[in-house]
Amino acid sequence: MTFQTHLHQHLKKMIVPTPLGDMLLAASNNGLAGTWFVQGQKHMPDNDLMTSWPIAQKGDAAYAILGKASQQLAQYFSGKLKVFDLPFDLSSGTEFQQSVWREIIKIGCGTTNTYGAICKAINKPQAARAVGAATGRNPIGVIIPCHRVVGSTGAMTGYAGGLERKVALLALERESLF
Repeated sequence: MTFQTHLHQHLKKMIVPTPLGDMLLAASNNGLAGTWFVQGQKHMPDNDLMTSWPIAQKGDAAYAILGKASQQLAQYFSGKLKVFDLPFDLSSGTEFQQSVWREIIKIGCGTTNTYGAICKAINKPQAARAVGAATGRNPIGVIIPCHRVVGSTGAMTGYAGGLERKVALLALERESLF
């Protein structure tokens, strides 16, 4: 299942500035469904689909979710927030992808985990490539912290938002812990 499905034709959107570039946020009435960097982001939804999403308006349930996500992202980037508290709409992913994303959420601010450890945690010890693919397709970047997933040797592996951003996010988290 992808963002090109009917499930995400009813999203509302908002653009928010961050120190690493503007982000497009999308939400349904049930929760945050996506956060992507506007420039240099891989695996974004289809442009025609994103264009069809209306800008969130006051009074929409999605607007409240997007507003809260925007506030929490600002606090995160200023080093004042370590744990996001938002409802998610992960319905764009398969059950397997959702299990990977839910495991990634557990990785604490300022720490990292490996693809192999995630495989073990979701009871799929031989699924490293599939876990890597699901991590790359995480639709809620930064907030579901796929930037905290590293290779088995601790190497900085790919990041859909760009490797430079992954390094910057991890550095920000290390600095904000003190």
